[in-house]
Amino acid sequence: MRKTFNLTFIGLQVPLDFVALMVAALTAYTLRFSDAFIEIRPILTEIPFSKFVTTSLIFSGVFVAIFAIAGLYSTRQRRAWEETGRVIVSCTAGTMILIATVFFQREFTTSRFIILAIWALSIFFVFFDRLLLRVIRHALLRSKVGHRRIVIIGKGKAAIELAELFASHPVLGYTVVKRIPTWNDAARIDLEKLLKDQSIEEVLLADPAIAKEDALELIAITESRNVTFKYLADLFAASFTNISVTTNGGIPIIEVKHTPLDGWGRIFKRFFDILISLTFIVLLSPVYILIAIFIKLTSKGPVFYAKQGDEGAPTQRIGENGKPFTYFKFRSMYVGADKLHLDPEFIKKHESVREGPLMKIKDDPRVTPFGKFLRATSLDEIPEFFLVLKGDMSLVGPRPHMPAEVKLYKPHHRRVLSIKPGITGMAQISGRANLDFEDEVRIDTWYIEHWSPGLDLWILLKTPFIVISRKGAY
Repeated sequence: MRKTFNLTFIGLQVPLDFVALMVAALTAYTLRFSDAFIEIRPILTEIPFSKFVTTSLIFSGVFVAIFAIAGLYSTRQRRAWEETGRVIVSCTAGTMILIATVFFQREFTTSRFIILAIWALSIFFVFFDRLLLRVIRHALLRSKVGHRRIVIIGKGKAAIELAELFASHPVLGYTVVKRIPTWNDAARIDLEKLLKDQSIEEVLLADPAIAKEDALELIAITESRNVTFKYLADLFAASFTNISVTTNGGIPIIEVKHTPLDGWGRIFKRFFDILISLTFIVLLSPVYILIAIFIKLTSKGPVFYAKQGDEGAPTQRIGENGKPFTYFKFRSMYVGADKLHLDPEFIKKHESVREGPLMKIKDDPRVTPFGKFLRATSLDEIPEFFLVLKGDMSLVGPRPHMPAEVKLYKPHHRRVLSIKPGITGMAQISGRANLDFEDEVRIDTWYIEHWSPGLDLWILLKTPFIVISRKGAY
């Protein structure tokens, strides 16, 4: 909840800063050409309003780029005075670029008042929009909107102080559900129950005396539940390469990051998903119609595989953080055949060609003739672009699995549920159905830990060649 909450405010900063800069420029222009100012200092050179607006749009973009370089869009929360200092320095740097541009273009008649006014007003308006966001954010946090539900483990002074700090300062964004003094069998059962029933989002280990084996067990429990794990800075001698250090009340806290897909990475990936999925939905619209016609002509039943079971319940897959979502794709099986994977006689007769909870049958008799073509070309999955657009899936990520399959996961398998499932992914371009489930999990885990925009692009570009080669397709 808080991750989405924080990203929303970070994402709002860019358009609001751009608007603030444009307001600063237009205010400066209005002041300079107002009757009151003209009486004080007559206009020597007219500046066409349309040209001024165009230039303002360009330089507002330049200012925003400088803000990004200065770290003003970092996911790390800064103090107000530190942020204000960066705003002043960035606006000053942007104004210097504006002055240099005017000089090199030899536009010496450009109003010096407008330039100075833009500098002062940009600082004021950007400071104001960020102050407004900060006030709104703090007001919501005081109302416990956007809070992360946390369990603190430890009985020392630091654990007690942190629990009291979070309780007395809701603006920090944490609700302490429980503080567990000592880690033992009873605490383990208690934590498992809390993780299951209370929607816990973080576990903070604040016990310096905890045994290494117990600490590693805690990490395994949180990872299996896709819960953020944090610990006090003096707990471990071991080093982690993917960590984030924050302080609360002067106490340093280290967070073990599950993936670099956080902050702006998550915003970029979502924007990229929307743009590409929308493009493919439009481009593939004739293909959708043709496939629908062929499905109706070649077998009885609906066009989409969207319901299952005798009661016709909506088909579900397990998404990010283990949450189910309604799933659909083009039907490639005979109606009712999807239930046969639960039939002991069918399983005995048609042995899976891969180990693990996911059943894969070579020459699967449940699949229609046209369905075999759809599966071999992965065309049965192109309706998933709508799920990407909706936000249940991503273009790139681990495959979405059925609830019954996820129930068979071992704890370390659940790591693949820490991000949204994808239409394609690292495992899909590395062997598709030929991979054992353990190998698939290992490859998807590597992707989660090493995500980057370039890696997503490489996977997307390689996917069509894998599909054409029909490597690992059943």
